Amino acid sequence: MRTYQTTVPAALAILAGILLVCLVPLAAEATEVPFLAGRVNDTAEMLSAETESQLESLLAQHEDSTSNQVVVLTIASLENEAIEEYSIRVVDTSKLGQKGKDNGVLLLIARDDRQVRIEVGRGLEGALTDLTCSHIIRNEIVPNFKSGEYERGVRAGVDAILAAIAGEYTADEEDGVEELGVNIIAFLFFLLVVGLFTVIALVTPGCAGWFLYAFLLPFWAAFPFATLGSPVGPALGILYAVGFPILKLLLPKSDWGKKVVKGMGSALASGRGGRGGWSSGGSRSSGGGFSGGGGSFSGGGSSGSW
Repeated sequence: MRTYQTTVPAALAILAGILLVCLVPLAAEATEVPFLAGRVNDTAEMLSAETESQLESLLAQHEDSTSNQVVVLTIASLENEAIEEYSIRVVDTSKLGQKGKDNGVLLLIARDDRQVRIEVGRGLEGALTDLTCSHIIRNEIVPNFKSGEYERGVRAGVDAILAAIAGEYTADEEDGVEELGVNIIAFLFFLLVVGLFTVIALVTPGCAGWFLYAFLLPFWAAFPFATLGSPVGPALGILYAVGFPILKLLLPKSDWGKKVVKGMGSALASGRGGRGGWSSGGSRSSGGGFSGGGGSFSGGGSSGSW
């Protein structure tokens, strides 16, 4: 009987190809980013006209007095897109906040997906930390949404966001400790899995190693930030993006690198031998003259579900 053996690089390349083929259709169906006609854009029809008008007035007054742009957007569905990715596309397109101040905030609610996110501009990340945003979502918005009180949840979320910007809202320390513990465990699991493939990519010669490096880039860019927040998460993503190519090029040229590559290659060989659009809902945005001011975002904020 003839026995076929697949090398590790080849197997990884095949797996990566399969994943890419599966992800391409999802990327092609990305939800369309709407035009934000005001500070309250209720395309999912979750709010009454009275509530929209009240929130529009409140947020307009806040912008007039502080220059901060806080915007509410409800949509029917994300159409299989991650809420973090969609939220960034919205703020990048609309350029919320003032240029140079980066003081925009987006409260995004996906009705049918039962997800909510607060996206925070760079200039307000000190007041609206990831922990504070998580606390607002978990304690102010989600309990109301679970009971079907959508208007009350949106109002509570907006009030808490404005209070946090003013320094009048703080997250409970116990919630912070619990969330930090969960995030650390998730990051350690990430290191165990993705870290192993990173080492394999380092010692795998030729195009297969570089292909795996490119394949892991999105994971290193997103997951550390999602679990550890700023600035540690982005720093790790940059370290991988820049440090990996340098280390991979230096390994074959140094004595210790040659030993590492040889040792890992032997271990892998031994292991192989031993194991035989956007959904429109009739927007009723109120207010006029609204437009983003050129602010930028770096992914700060938090997400939740109900």
